[in-house]
Formats: sequence, structure tokens, C-alpha cells
Amino acid sequence: MAGKFTDLEQKCKKTAEHFRKELQRLRTGRASASLLEGLTVEYYGSTVPLIQLGMINAPEPRLLTIQVYDGGACEAIEKAIKTSDLGLNPARDGTLLRIPIPALTEERRKELVKKTHKMAEEVKVILRNHRRDTLDALKKQEKDKAVSADDVRRGSDEIQKITDKATAEVDQAVAQKEKEIMEV
Repeated sequence: MAGKFTDLEQKCKKTAEHFRKELQRLRTGRASASLLEGLTVEYYGSTVPLIQLGMINAPEPRLLTIQVYDGGACEAIEKAIKTSDLGLNPARDGTLLRIPIPALTEERRKELVKKTHKMAEEVKVILRNHRRDTLDALKKQEKDKAVSADDVRRGSDEIQKITDKATAEVDQAVAQKEKEIMEV
């Protein structure tokens, strides 16, 4: 029975960790290399992660640079950044791409906050699904007479605690990101 709960803990932990990484990709008014990490580039007929085509740096609070390894990839990288939903416009300087990060408008900030809350709700649904699956497995064990009703009750409480802890981590990450977004 305890093995089921460590599995649930791992699933919840991975889900919360993935959510935090997704939040890092959301644009705030500050330059961050993680902003571009998820982008893929159409390069010589295949889709390649941007991070494999150049080194991303944030030399200033409102500027990102990409030192492109292969000069032939500059145009493809520029296109990928322009067509992404980040609203960025790169400028090429040889094999160096400079990407100024414009300040966010109040409207855009509020939009981003709404988006973070929507993402958080989706993650909470995933966490609840993990909880439901674990509870179903526990109830099946009770039905098969493998565990007692008392064990099911204690197990249900433990499952709820694990889920609540993961949900609290998600809420904390959202609050932190919201503060970062609304910071001028």
C-alpha cells in the first residue's frame, strides 16, 4: 500500500516541477534565457530546439542575445522567434541575434496573469486525476479484500495530504509568477 503513495508523490512532484518550468517560459518584463528554451526552429527540413542552434544569454535586463553556431541558421531562428506568441522582434548582427524585451503594457500583464491562473487550473486537474487514480486502486484493493476499510480511510487521508501539498506548491508558484509579471 505504501508503494502506491510514493508513486503518487512522484507523479505530483513531476507535475508541479513541469508546471514551474512552463511558468518560466512565460514572458515577463525582464529578459530570461528560459523564455526561448521551448522554441523549436525549422532547420534543414527538421524541427530542432533553438537551444541546440545557439547560445542564449541575457546580458541586460531587457535584452536577450543568441550567438548562433551556424550562420545559415540565423534566418530560421529569426523566423521562429517572430512567429512565436512571445511578441519579440530580433535584430541580426552577423551571427549574433539581439532580441530587445519590450516593457509589458498593463493590459498584457493582466492577460499573462489570467494565463498563469488558467495553466494552474489545468495542472490542478491533473493532480486531482492522479489522486482519483490512486484512490480507485486503493478501493479496488479493499474490494479484493487485500486491505481493510480502516486502511482505506487512513490511505485516503494520506492521499489527500499528498495532493494538497502539490496543489499548495502550484499555488505558490503562481503567486510568485504573478508578482513577477505585475512588477514594473
